[in-house]
Amino acid sequence: MSYYEGLAFFLCLIGVLLIAAVLGYLEKPLKWFSFVVSLLFVAGVFWGSWLNFLYLVLFYVWSLVLILGYFSIRQKGGRKEGIYHVFVLLSLVPLVICKVSPLLHMSLFGFIGISYLTFRVVQMIIEIYDGVIKEVSALEITAFLAFFPSFSSGPIDRSRRFLADWNRVLKREEYMELCGTGIWKLLLGAVYKMVIAAGAYKVMGYFDTGTEWYHWVGYAYAYGIYLFFDFAGYSLMAVGSSYMLGIETPENFRQPFISRDIREFWDRWHITLSHWFRDFIFTRFVMYSSKKKWFSTRLQRACAGFFVDMGIMGLWHGITPSYILYGLYHGLLLAATETYQKKSKFYKKHKNKTWYQVVSWAVTMQLVFFGFFLFSGKLMELVGF
Repeated sequence: MSYYEGLAFFLCLIGVLLIAAVLGYLEKPLKWFSFVVSLLFVAGVFWGSWLNFLYLVLFYVWSLVLILGYFSIRQKGGRKEGIYHVFVLLSLVPLVICKVSPLLHMSLFGFIGISYLTFRVVQMIIEIYDGVIKEVSALEITAFLAFFPSFSSGPIDRSRRFLADWNRVLKREEYMELCGTGIWKLLLGAVYKMVIAAGAYKVMGYFDTGTEWYHWVGYAYAYGIYLFFDFAGYSLMAVGSSYMLGIETPENFRQPFISRDIREFWDRWHITLSHWFRDFIFTRFVMYSSKKKWFSTRLQRACAGFFVDMGIMGLWHGITPSYILYGLYHGLLLAATETYQKKSKFYKKHKNKTWYQVVSWAVTMQLVFFGFFLFSGKLMELVGF
């Protein structure tokens, strides 16, 4: 069984959500129900794959020890930057092993969901260091990590926001409104993924067989459309399922194809990922580089931050030339956009005019779809890399 794929998963999902709807209507707490069914879904997905299940258990124990251990140290010893950095690096070890092992012709810690689980663990350690997480427990950590609707591929929630929802009991009217929205998102996500994305995938197959330049252009656009509707569809189903379990998991996409510049695109595309990187990598890099006086201006710090932020995002997707190039490409676009908007008198004069916004949107979309082409690996294939 796989998340949001196959008849077995959806039959189980329907049964679980029907029970959740009854419990919510009766104003019963959903936390224990969602906790138990999340563990059952994990068991079902990893059934028959004992090695990946073992990796998951090792990851869970490792993460639990790190979070609880660092919380104890932070409470007793205060903010010690060196210890904090060690714990962040240790939390990344399983993911780094997962990403590097294919280069050694191995597959270690390659279980479904490891990237998104790592985000949750790192976020908790960072926010314990910041002092915004005041208490932790093994039960709540487990509930946060195991929550099945967003287990495999997000959206990336934050622990404090998740646990506030997990611990509440909604009034009937509040729950029914949330449940209705969840059903709509679930059904819309299914149409996105199973109808529109499936159609775009077939179009991709047609263009993939050609060798002329217009086949490459067609492939880039078909791939971008497929990527959006496949992942946005999955995300909508995850959010919809979460709503029906009383958890208002944040949205992952917000009409990215109406973006008028690259900065706006990343505020609309894979929102929980881009905002996670913004909050925990870009902002902290800019603040640290300012403290160390690495750059002479705020613009230089921001541009360097974009390259670091998006470069790491590219590596997070995988240690392959196409992913690394994709990350650096978007780092360059964001840095160029920041420089242009801060320095250009032409931009400041015309940015609110309709004709300028139309042209800016058209240019942005070409840059975005070329980025999808890089991400697909097709360009590396065509140049024989």
